[in-house]
Parts: sequence; structure tokens; C-alpha cells
Amino acid sequence: MTTTLPLFPLGTVLLPGTSLPLHVFEPRYRQLTVDLVTGELPGRSFGVVAIRQGWEVGPGNATALHAVGCEALLIDAKPLPDGRFDLSTTGGRRFRLLDVDGESAPYLLGEVEWVDDVPAPAEIAEALPLLADGAMAAFRRYRRAAFEDDPTVAKTDGLAYALANDCLLTLEDRQRLLEERSEARRLRLVRRMMHREAGIIAALHAVPAPIAELGHLPHRN
Repeated sequence: MTTTLPLFPLGTVLLPGTSLPLHVFEPRYRQLTVDLVTGELPGRSFGVVAIRQGWEVGPGNATALHAVGCEALLIDAKPLPDGRFDLSTTGGRRFRLLDVDGESAPYLLGEVEWVDDVPAPAEIAEALPLLADGAMAAFRRYRRAAFEDDPTVAKTDGLAYALANDCLLTLEDRQRLLEERSEARRLRLVRRMMHREAGIIAALHAVPAPIAELGHLPHRN
């Protein structure tokens, strides 16, 4: 089963269950927002897909996209002067991008298939609480090193995504977590990422910002 989803290429990765605010100013994404709000596009959702090559804005824009993205569910659209919008969104289902149509609408349309986790064997499922404990311990170590706080962490569905979203990880790290189809492997991955980042912070005595995030600043015009 495939479906058509309007696309919003970005220089970051949206993870399921996490929030993503967006400032919309480009004409084609203004039109996308209008179509979502008015119901021209059903479902009030669009696809966020990370840019592999190219730029979010400007001539040519993105020339290559990652194969796996995340559905963004529109929570609120605040209209601003000159047709701009501030959007509140949250991550929904993951999808695999099969084809891109740049001709049928002012914005990109993607032919996508939804991506689910692969069911875990019983012995792996039984180990998930221990893996979650390890990931949360690594997250607390990272937060103490980066921000000198000791957060209270609750076990929730999509824990690996929630922990990753509260840290300064690279686009590549976040994309790897998005593409992973095993919750057990995601928890192991995020644990290793947290320990790695905590070690870097301890060595540098500073919190390094991912290069991709430096380029993903609010645009005002």
C-alpha cells in the first residue's frame, strides 16, 4: 500500500512523538499550509524528510533527500503578516519515500509507504526494560555533563526517540534512529550516542552543536 504525502524537506530529522515548530515563509510552503488548514489536503499532515544534498530554501533547493522520513501532524498554524505562518507539529508515522513529484503542485508530493517496526522475538521483548534502563542512565550522564542537571526520566513508548530529541545529536545520528526498525537496537544506539557525546563534552568542556543544526535557524523576512 502506498499513499501520496506533501513533502517539506528540512535540514533536520523529525522523530515520531516529538514536536517540531516551523516558521513558514517560502511561497510554496505558505501554499502547503493554506491547503492543510482549509482541508484542500486531507488529514492535516505532511512529510518531513531530511535533505541529503542541497538547501531548504533558495534556487534549486534540495537536490537529494533521505529515503526515510516522518509524518508531521499539524497541531496549530498561526498566521503572520505577509502570508507567513508559525506551525506547531508533532511527529507521526515513519515512511519510505518511493518517488517525488515536483510538477503536480506548488510543493513536492511524495509517493510513500509507511514503515513499521519489525516484531521482536520474545527473548528480545523481555530484555526491553533493561535496555530502557541503560538508555536512561546514559541520558542522565549526558544531561549532567552538558547542562549540569539530573532530569527525571519516565519510561514511555518511543523512549529512544524522546531521549534523542532532548540532546544535540547530528542529523546522521537522528536519521539512523529514524530508520532503525527495532526498538531494542534503537535503545542500544541511543545509549551509545549518549555515552559518546558525554565523553566529548567532558574532553572539550563545551557542548558541541551539530553543523546541520547551525544551519537550521529561524528564517525571518
